[in-house]
Amino acid sequence: MQVSPDDQTSPAGSARQVVLDDADHRILAALSRDARQSVTALAQSLHLSRAATYDRISRLRTAGVLRGFTAVIDRRRAGQATAAYVFLTLKQDDWEVLRSGLADEPAVQHLALVGGQYDAVLLVRTASVEELRRVIFERIQSLGCVESTQTALIFDDHAEHRYAVPGSD
Repeated sequence: MQVSPDDQTSPAGSARQVVLDDADHRILAALSRDARQSVTALAQSLHLSRAATYDRISRLRTAGVLRGFTAVIDRRRAGQATAAYVFLTLKQDDWEVLRSGLADEPAVQHLALVGGQYDAVLLVRTASVEELRRVIFERIQSLGCVESTQTALIFDDHAEHRYAVPGSD
């Protein structure tokens, strides 16, 4: 793993690009399948030494490539049966206002700045349609930076939280 010296830090403050080798990619893929496995088990499955695996994981964490370990939650079973994508048109240069305005809204699971017809897309998950309505009308549309919204209800979804090793089929 190497940090690319000629890559510039972006205005959004993201870290420099990190160049990963095959072993790094295999570690990320294995951890995305099961982050609870021990370093010893991971090393054995990848045919690496425990020390080398531990060192690589540590470097991936330090470089910001591996930002944490998390549980994959069935949102419906956890009481968030209603979900929607909310597409936003923003007033010019108000991306940061949107981010800070929704930072404390737990129903907003994901917020992305996008190109195209809309300026931003939100993934909103709530317990009910009534709560979804409240979040959209009272929280999102009430922000001064939001010009318009369009909502697409999610009837069924499937999310795979696995890392694909580049070049593998």
